Parts: sequence; C-alpha cells; structure tokens
Amino acid sequence: MSSRNNNHGSGAIPNEPLAASGVSPLALDAPAPFRIVLMSFLAAGVGLLAGIVAYILYKLIGLFTNLFFFHEATTTFRSVGGHHLGWWVILVPVVGGLIVGVMAKYGSSKIKGHGIPEAMEAVLVNRSRIEPKVALLKPISAAIAIGTGGPFGAEGPIIQTGGALGSLVGQVLHTTAVERKVLLACGAAAGMSATFNTPIAGVILAIELLLFEFKSRSFIPLVIASTLATAVHMQLLGPGPMFQVGAVDFAIPRALPFYLVLGPICGLAAIVLSKALYWVEDLFEKLPVDELWWPAIGALGLGIIGFLVPRVFGVGYDTIGAILNGELAWKVLLVVMIAKFAALVISLGSGTSGGLLAPTFMWSAAMGGLFAMIGNHVFPNAHLSPGAFALVAMGAVFGAASRATFSFIIFAFEITRDYNSVLPLMLVAVIADGIAMLFMPRSSIMTEKLARRGLRVHQDYEADVLTQVTVAETMEKDPPVIAAGTKVGEVAERIARHDPAVARYEALLILDNDKLSGIVTRGDILRALDGDPSGMITVEEAGSTTLVVTYPDELVSEAAAKMLHQDVGRLPVVDRSDERKAVGYLGRAAILAARTRRLRDEHVREPGWWGTTTSRTTKVHGS
Repeated sequence: MSSRNNNHGSGAIPNEPLAASGVSPLALDAPAPFRIVLMSFLAAGVGLLAGIVAYILYKLIGLFTNLFFFHEATTTFRSVGGHHLGWWVILVPVVGGLIVGVMAKYGSSKIKGHGIPEAMEAVLVNRSRIEPKVALLKPISAAIAIGTGGPFGAEGPIIQTGGALGSLVGQVLHTTAVERKVLLACGAAAGMSATFNTPIAGVILAIELLLFEFKSRSFIPLVIASTLATAVHMQLLGPGPMFQVGAVDFAIPRALPFYLVLGPICGLAAIVLSKALYWVEDLFEKLPVDELWWPAIGALGLGIIGFLVPRVFGVGYDTIGAILNGELAWKVLLVVMIAKFAALVISLGSGTSGGLLAPTFMWSAAMGGLFAMIGNHVFPNAHLSPGAFALVAMGAVFGAASRATFSFIIFAFEITRDYNSVLPLMLVAVIADGIAMLFMPRSSIMTEKLARRGLRVHQDYEADVLTQVTVAETMEKDPPVIAAGTKVGEVAERIARHDPAVARYEALLILDNDKLSGIVTRGDILRALDGDPSGMITVEEAGSTTLVVTYPDELVSEAAAKMLHQDVGRLPVVDRSDERKAVGYLGRAAILAARTRRLRDEHVREPGWWGTTTSRTTKVHGS
C-alpha cells in the first residue's frame, strides 16, 4: 500500500510533519552506510586538526609563560617556580586577567570558564553550533590566562576548541544536527586525547558528557578522531603521557580497607569543589563592578597565593608527576592541596579562561598522597604507596565531580598503563560517585552552570524500550472495525450513546468483505457531518483509503517513526503476506504502554522466594 499524509491522525501532532521537511523514512531508522563513511573521513580531519591545535596551544602557553615570567621569547615548556620576579609576580596574573576580561566582554563570553559546560550547552541548546570566533578566542585566552600564572590545564580549552572545530566542519557542510553533534564530540575527544595521550578516555569522555549515546554512527568517528589526534601528540610531543609515573605498588588486596575509606573522602572532596566553585562565582556576580574586571580581581588573589606557594602557578604537570611518583613530603602535599584548591576556585570562579582537570588532578592527588602518609603513620605496617593513592584519588575526585566516572577510571589507567591500578580505581571511583550522587543528585560540576540557566542534562542513558518491543507485543489484537457501507450518521449516533465498540477509539478500521480498505477518524466523521448534516455519507467515502500500515514483527520504534514521518496518530497492523488482512491496531496509547512496562519493571516490587514482601509496592498509573 502506498503511504501519504492522510487524515487518520492529522492535527494531533502540532509540529511540522517530518515528511514536509524532506526527511526520508530511511533517515528515521539508521544512517545510510555512506554517511558513516563520510563522517569517519570528516572525523579523521577533525582529529588531525585538533591534534595540531593542541600542540599549538601547548606551545602558546610555553611562549606566554616565558614572556611574562622569564622575559624570554621561547616556547620551551617550564615551571614558573624558577622565576626571579620577587613580589612583582603578584601582578603578572592580574595582567592576564585584564586581557581575558576584555576578550570575554568584547569578543565572546563563551571563552569564560573551563570549556566543557559550554560545549554541552552548544549540544543541548544550539543544535551543536559553535561560533567560529570561539575556536580562535578560546585557545588564545586560555594560553594568556595560563601563561600569566593561571592555575589551569590546557585540556578544557582544547576540548572546547576541538569541539568548535568539529562544529564548524558540520556547519560548512550539509549535515544533520546529530551529525554535527558527532563532529563536535569528535573534536572534543581529539582535544582530550591530544593533550594527555589518553585516546580511550577521550572517547569515553565524549560519550559520557556530550553524546549520551553509544551507537556505531558516533563511536566509529570518535575512535578515528581520537586515534589520529593521539598520533599527532606522539609525533609532536613524544609517545609518553603528559606526566610520567614510575612503578607503583597498589597493594591489592592488602590495602583494600584503606581504599574503602578513601572512596567517601574523594566523594566529599568532589562535592566541596563544586559547591566552592559556584559559591565563588556567586560572590563575583554580587560585586558592584563591571564583569570585565572580575578576572583581574580573581587573578590578584591568585597572585598573592602564588607568591607564597609558587607551585600553584601554571599547569603544574611537573608537580603532578612529582606527587604521583611519591617525591614530595607530607608538609608540601598539604600546602599544595590547600593552595591549589584555593587558587583554582578563586581564579575560575572569577570567570577567566582555563581548564579544570589539571588543577583538580594536582590538589586531589596531593590529598590522596597525604591520606596514604597518614595511614602509614597510624598503621606502621600498612606500607601504603603515596603515589598509588594519589593516582586513585586523582581519578576518583574528578570522575565524581563531573559524573564521568568511567572516563576517569580509564584515564588514570592510561596514565600508568599498569593493570594493577584498575581494581582500586574502580572501587574508589564508584564509591566517590555514589557519595556525590547522594548529595548532588541533579547536577555536577559540569552541569550546575547549565542547571542555573534552566537546562536539565540527562546524563543517564539506556537502550530505548521502543527498540526492544515488537508491534505484536503491544498492539490491540482485537482492532476496532466497521463495515465500509456504514453511514457516518450511524457512527456518530453510536459514539453519542457511548457504544464501547466505537466510542473509546479515535479511529476505526474500515473493512470491505473482511478486507482492510481504509481508516476513518473522528475528525473525518465531523467533517463529513459538516458537509452533509444528514449523515448519509459512508465511512469509506469520509475516511482515507490510502494507508500507512505497520506489521506485527516490526519494532515499536519503527512504527512510531512512521507515525512521525506521516503525521498520523494510529496505524493499522496488517499481515505481511496479505496487507489487506488487519490483525491489530496500534495507537499512541499502545506505544505508551511499552514505556509503562519499563516503568513497572523499574518500580513495582514482586514477591521473592524468601517469605512475603513487607514493603509497599510502588504503583504506576495504568498498572
């Protein structure tokens, strides 16, 4: 049977029919193979470009660091701790803050912050469209902020910049919004991979924070982009990770009790980080000065802290490496933990530009190393490795704060390449995540900013129940039918007296000698009565004889796609071997019933083998 936009459901869906937008039925199912191939080639280009941009940003940070702290025009990356500026060093971050403030006010406000929430906002609100100027201004502003002492990492800005590059490619070419989202995520994953040489974590981070799906159409391009970006990193910066970690003793299973205690501590630390950061942001918003000055004010606080503790200046990869290798004394770890935390929340809360990962890694790693040292002091025979606990805490805190726990389990593993790290990482990270979810159930450090703008980010994802249920399982097996010669006046009279055979349905299947010949809706009947108040028109004349149908073995998702494509509200279910044989009826209520089944599976408790259930059963409407 041919299909057209008939009236067995017209007007029920307020949006423009997908058919009117030129969407083919194939597009509602799965992307054509050639589109996946095309996206893979585009992802390869985005990955290479993001890898190069990450290298350029790395060199820009080195250049600005040397210009401002050592008055040398070189891109060699080195620690700020060896500067000879004396107390003048307090003013260096202020200069950077002023420049970033001007860029944010007169360039683009999207450069403010650590970048990942802005990329998420582009996906949620702007159909994955990012302005071209963001791709230029974000890395430059980040390089200036970090190069003048900002306690940030390059990863957040390069994730946003890589996402912007992917989005621009999707805007230049003919792509769908979903394809543009995939390219944006490819750029973000490539940026993460090119920064830390962690390709698997880059892919998973993009899935957890940007895509919220696991499909071939996105996974294949993501892997390609991440792999090529990592290859660029290896070619330009060397094969190793950004900070080297020596052999570490994770003491499994001997140290498991200590890891069990570390888990809740990391979860609480993640909560404190998020609350403190947004509390500082709120304080800055109350200042009676133009927001142009906020980064400079925050930078002044950073300068004072950095004057006292020079290790807080800059990215601090060298300090992170020292912590992970157990090279710092407990007093240094304590100072670094407190000072870096304070410098981070003051600087980033002021609205400047910089990444959140590296500074969080530093102070949380210091916390983990300090925990191990305290454990060794209290229990002399514990022999805990500060480097092991530093690494585990580093992954667990940021994983819990961002709700990207899986990403940072893999991230920490990729840094060490030591399989023995997996068990403590998994245990501590999920405990920390559970604690964070308990106290911050609806937001994370990534989504709190969006939640304040009225955007709710659903970060849990699962297989759609409509793709797991066939039409036969949810359709009405006794379809509402009416003979082709029946007059519309008779049908109207039966509806008026609430005849259950017709009154509870929005449409009836028309049978001619027991063969399906059409469908008639209540709207059809009303229009027929308006044209002929006598009601002598037959239902076959009033209804539609060119039908959109579904089959018992089709998935409900496929049937729903037909409804959306043709702008209809219900479908006759017919036998594949004889499309004039009606075997059922599928309406919106039947589709909702499939979802109701999922709700029932999640919330209705069934009696177990051990005695009888004493808890109250959660009822679902309609169950």
